[in-house]
Amino acid sequence: MTELHSEVASRYQRRYSFFMIIPQSALSSEALLGVIKEFVTREGTEYGAVDISLETKVKQVQRQIDRGDVVIVFDEATESVDLVSKGSQRYKNLLAQSAE
Repeated sequence: MTELHSEVASRYQRRYSFFMIIPQSALSSEALLGVIKEFVTREGTEYGAVDISLETKVKQVQRQIDRGDVVIVFDEATESVDLVSKGSQRYKNLLAQSAE
């Protein structure tokens, strides 16, 4: 494949990466806990000046998932899992992309 074709293919894949919303029930409790812990310990997820324990952060996110405010998203292109708030622009973008 030429360099130009490779760049076009790469742009297409980024634009049209496939994602799936994974139901909470599809994951074992251990797997879900691992996804939540990975999410809350990412850099940039600090909660401000007040220290909040890992256990509290995990419980907060678990409640958001239980309420349906946050969904589990699998991105096929990057083979990664993320948690996305239904109120976020990212979620709206994912829905718009799936409608294309």
